[in-house]
Amino acid sequence: MCVANLDRTSKVVDVNLELVRQFGRASWEICGQQFCDLLHPSYRDKIFEQFNRLATGQRVRFDETMIVLRPDDTTFTGELTGITVTGSAGVIEKIVVLLSPDQSIGGEQQLARRQQLFTPMETRVLEGVAAGVSTVQLASTLFLSRGGVEYHVAMLLRKLKVNNRPALVSKAYSMGIFRLGSWPPRVLSDFSV
Repeated sequence: MCVANLDRTSKVVDVNLELVRQFGRASWEICGQQFCDLLHPSYRDKIFEQFNRLATGQRVRFDETMIVLRPDDTTFTGELTGITVTGSAGVIEKIVVLLSPDQSIGGEQQLARRQQLFTPMETRVLEGVAAGVSTVQLASTLFLSRGGVEYHVAMLLRKLKVNNRPALVSKAYSMGIFRLGSWPPRVLSDFSV
């Protein structure tokens, strides 16, 4: 079990050895950082919102699935529990994070690396395809020909190594390229030039 103590602003104060081992960083590299910055970009906003609810007293506990991004761009998933600790005056003193790595996956997941995968046009085409926009509508919106849209779709298929549009969208979601919970789908800025 990985354990970390955070201050009210979700900055890491101290960690146990198991968390250091799982995160692939030294404790001095973790302490002082925002906990959410250690997570995969597709999970940061969601977990940050949960920490804000704890810090403002809206909740005393939360449980979420998350993905940690190690410095070598490998990842692991797990269940994260955040719990507030209040002092004798009823004021929130700290947040304790318990993280249980998922043992059922059997290795690291394949997720998008923190690199610019897509050009701005590819980003807009991918977002359109994920939203179910037709080739003709995309061409009109992006001021491209139908052939231009198909060219960019073909480039996206090649980059993500899939054969068709549904597989393209599914793989992009599974790799954490899209912002979770947004409609229409939006590519995270970490993956676009």
